[in-house]
Amino acid sequence: MINYILQVILFQALFLAVYDLFLQKETFFKWNRFYLLSTPVLSFILPLLKFKSIQETIPQEYIVQLPTVFLNPQAVIEQTVQSGSTLNYISIIFFVGLSFFALLFLIKLTKILQLIITNKVIKKQHYSLVVLEKKQSAFSFFNYIFINEHLLKSEDLQIIKHELIHCKQNHTLDLLFFEILKIVLWFNPLVYVYQKRITLLHEYISDAEVVLETNKKMYFNKLLSETFNVENISFINQFFKHSLIKKRIVMITKEKSKRMKQLKYLLIVPLLLGMLVYVSCSNDSQMDIEQVEKVLNKENSISEGKYFEGENGFKMFLGTHLVGEVVSIEEYTEKEKAVFNKFKNIEKPKLDISIIINENGDRVYFAKTKYFSNVNNKKINDDGSIPFAVIDEVPIYPGCVGTKDELRTCLQEKITQAISENFNVNLATELNLESGVKRIFVMFKIDKNGNIADIKARAPHKALQEEAIRVVNLLPKMVSGKHHGENVGVKYSLPIAFKVE
Repeated sequence: MINYILQVILFQALFLAVYDLFLQKETFFKWNRFYLLSTPVLSFILPLLKFKSIQETIPQEYIVQLPTVFLNPQAVIEQTVQSGSTLNYISIIFFVGLSFFALLFLIKLTKILQLIITNKVIKKQHYSLVVLEKKQSAFSFFNYIFINEHLLKSEDLQIIKHELIHCKQNHTLDLLFFEILKIVLWFNPLVYVYQKRITLLHEYISDAEVVLETNKKMYFNKLLSETFNVENISFINQFFKHSLIKKRIVMITKEKSKRMKQLKYLLIVPLLLGMLVYVSCSNDSQMDIEQVEKVLNKENSISEGKYFEGENGFKMFLGTHLVGEVVSIEEYTEKEKAVFNKFKNIEKPKLDISIIINENGDRVYFAKTKYFSNVNNKKINDDGSIPFAVIDEVPIYPGCVGTKDELRTCLQEKITQAISENFNVNLATELNLESGVKRIFVMFKIDKNGNIADIKARAPHKALQEEAIRVVNLLPKMVSGKHHGENVGVKYSLPIAFKVE
């Protein structure tokens, strides 16, 4: 879910960037209104679209994820078990914010209703005038036009004409749409930006309609002639809003944009294509544990060669190695242990289940299988490496014997042992790091000659990064992997964890 929300915010930011840079200064008001209303909806839909044709067109690199090496395993396990029982503070904060902004919206709505109830209402054919005695303001809400008493007595019809256009074109619905988004995505500042953009656009639309029957100079002189108090409510259309008046005058005096400039809207085509490629080639990052149980209880829930598919679009990946930190069985929550124990009873296909923490910190439920793979037809990469899932003969650590699965397990155990024995565990203490569990991520390749190559590391301190590279360099030369009788390279990801007291 977190990854989905981040994608929604990213897409909204890109859509707004296109609007601000290329579209907002043009006089294609109806087109701009459609753009501002449709792109937030698209930002929610696009992350859900996964086109297999795009996935197959874009080459992907698969990396073998080795189990986490715990340098002081007992200390790490104790801390993770304690942290597993903590409350889900993110969910609590989200619902507190949701409740607060919903309450705030209801207060604002009540304020509008009170104005209608406590003031004189004059019924017209297509709208109603609410005459305000105390407030020096002019604004509209659905088919209600709120106007100060002295403006009505002076027969200032331009203001009424302006607000009537808001009523006829249902501008209040636009603003309420963004109010709902502000409640649900209260933490997303881009929703507020969207609402400001469409509020200004509403004024442009109404101004453009009024000046067709009124002298432009007289109209914007009217805007500047008086200072009015305005309601601090985001879902009403206000005639006199000081922050918008300058921009409105500039747009009133601006010449109509040439039709050729409508081609700017074509900029959204490559933007949409880029977004579709991005979402099609990215993996879902978080699975709900309750959904895992539902999948396990369903018959024929395996989609051959790809993933488990259950309710609400849930997918559990098969035959794909996700880059990230593998969570050991000791770090599973009690609920996760209970759910994944059910996999032991599944015989067809035989599954190897693990949890991976990805780059966003999400827990990814990941299934590997030796019967099915979604990369069976993948070719050797340009650098001579190959996905582990399709390799004929896996790399062999010196001294390991047995079947392909046994050789793989032996290699993992030997690498874990070598790292644990050679890593300077006192280094973290010497660096005066803050207490807690620290993690190092190492990437390396066993090349087609069996040598350790292309070592890269990320760590909380440069000295730890250098130590991790040094230790991996100590791994012996191995028997390289083979595919179709040729030596090939295989890439690995190795997480290292330790606790600083």
